[in-house]
Amino acid sequence: MRSVIPLMLMALTAGAATAAETAPVSGTLLTVVAEGRVARAPDLVEISGGVVSDAPTAAAAMAANAKAMTAVVAAVRKAGIAGADVQTQGLSLQPQYRYEQNRPPELIGYQASNSVAVKVRRIADTGRLLDTLVAVGANRIDGPNFRIEDADGALDTARAEAVARARARAQLYARAAGLTIRRIVAISESGAMTPPRPMMMARMAAAEAVSTPVAPGEVALSVNVTVEFELQ
Repeated sequence: MRSVIPLMLMALTAGAATAAETAPVSGTLLTVVAEGRVARAPDLVEISGGVVSDAPTAAAAMAANAKAMTAVVAAVRKAGIAGADVQTQGLSLQPQYRYEQNRPPELIGYQASNSVAVKVRRIADTGRLLDTLVAVGANRIDGPNFRIEDADGALDTARAEAVARARARAQLYARAAGLTIRRIVAISESGAMTPPRPMMMARMAAAEAVSTPVAPGEVALSVNVTVEFELQ
């Protein structure tokens, strides 16, 4: 019998805790939406380099493109970029037509395009790498897109800031109404986001003598939270 009593007491205690957690709201409800923001220097930049090739036949366009892209990929690897940080992202072959009024479209050739996405972890090398890609035959460059690799860690800081702002705002409302905060009823996150950065897109014909300048600046991350307070 002695072994049963502690189990019964534990069950009663657990039931009481559950009842306390799900206790109905008896005071005034206040919902506050707040934003937390954090800015960090980026530690990763994404670019892409590719080649667009035109030729009279599909086979010739693909062959010319393959030769040029082989040089582009080799230059990326020679620059010290790990294989895991290089990925083909677009390969296409399209017929090219001439359109004239009152005449059917005339096939004039084919255009092949291919590009690779590259993650550059030494941001200071970005400008030099872009120039190298153009020098070996790349005529399409997209980027740079600056990122924080450990975005979750930075977002956690923004989350804590958002909740602190929500509580401070709730305390302001509570004082103005002659009330106090009893507890937080619910917290929800409406989304974590990185503001989009403009992408540099260009078709390049020749490399400049001076290395392309790249300024990383800072990457801003933000989180919005909705916090429901019970006032008394």
